[in-house]
Amino acid sequence: MSGDKLLSTLSQNLLEILNDDEYCDITIEVGNDPHVKIFRAHMVILNYRSTYLRRILSINKKKNDGTLVQIKLPNISPEIFQIILKYIYGGKLSLEEYDTLDIVKILVTASELSLHELVTHLQSYLIRNKTNWMEQNFNLIYQTSFENNSFLELQKYCTNLISEDPDKVFESLDFSTISENLLISIIQSDNLQMEEVQIWEHVLKWGLSQNPGISSDHSTYSKDDFNSLKNTLQRCIPFVRFYNLTSKEFSDRVLPYKKVLPKELYMDLLTSFLNLHPNSKLSNKSKPRMTKKHSKNSEDKYERRTSVMMEDVHTHLQIMKKLHGLHEYQ
Repeated sequence: MSGDKLLSTLSQNLLEILNDDEYCDITIEVGNDPHVKIFRAHMVILNYRSTYLRRILSINKKKNDGTLVQIKLPNISPEIFQIILKYIYGGKLSLEEYDTLDIVKILVTASELSLHELVTHLQSYLIRNKTNWMEQNFNLIYQTSFENNSFLELQKYCTNLISEDPDKVFESLDFSTISENLLISIIQSDNLQMEEVQIWEHVLKWGLSQNPGISSDHSTYSKDDFNSLKNTLQRCIPFVRFYNLTSKEFSDRVLPYKKVLPKELYMDLLTSFLNLHPNSKLSNKSKPRMTKKHSKNSEDKYERRTSVMMEDVHTHLQIMKKLHGLHEYQ
């Protein structure tokens, strides 16, 4: 009989013990009203499998009168604890049986119960097999990982995603729910590999999501609408590097929201971009970000320079006309 077969048999026998009340010496009340469930278990197994439960059991000593020891775990879901309890006894966990959200809940509970080897395993499993789900639910993963110092691998995953693929963060299903502090920590990074105009658009998107009563059509905004959006974005705007935009990007994407910007910033931007070519950028006004690099041969570079030189003059004149017309702050 192989070693794996022997371990499998042992695991099965231990699970059978869990389901047999004859030798149970402890009851565990899990959950809060009205979702409470009572589990029966064996102190010796809990004591050696979980340091957290060991500490609790050291306070709740076994009585000589045959009365079962009773402990309570009110902050844990009964459904999740049942999964964890089977793992404690049998040493196995078939993660393919569970939704990803349930796996995250199992991870949190495993950490609370100090099941360190399971915490490590679950983090690795999520990173290897559930990256698409985590990208779509980034805020949940981010908040979960940084609320617990045990989730270092998930913290590293989140940090790398923010730095290397911020578009996935901005496009996640729960992007609108991220905290203001998290948004600021993302957009202030020098390593944010994204064009500045995209960063500005995502900041706007987040601001609008915090004000569901404001339309996405800026042409319909009232004074109160602009003021509400301005108040929402006031801590984020200093970290948007507007001076890294081209003149055309500033004209097309920022000017419509000029009333959201601080007056001094708006006037300086307007003056700075006033006489620039549409595709030109200002020099040494903002620290550049480390945008994604793509290999280009000399022919590509030549074609790009030629394209810039042959920019439609009419487009340039139209932008200049718009900027001059808005030189007085409205």
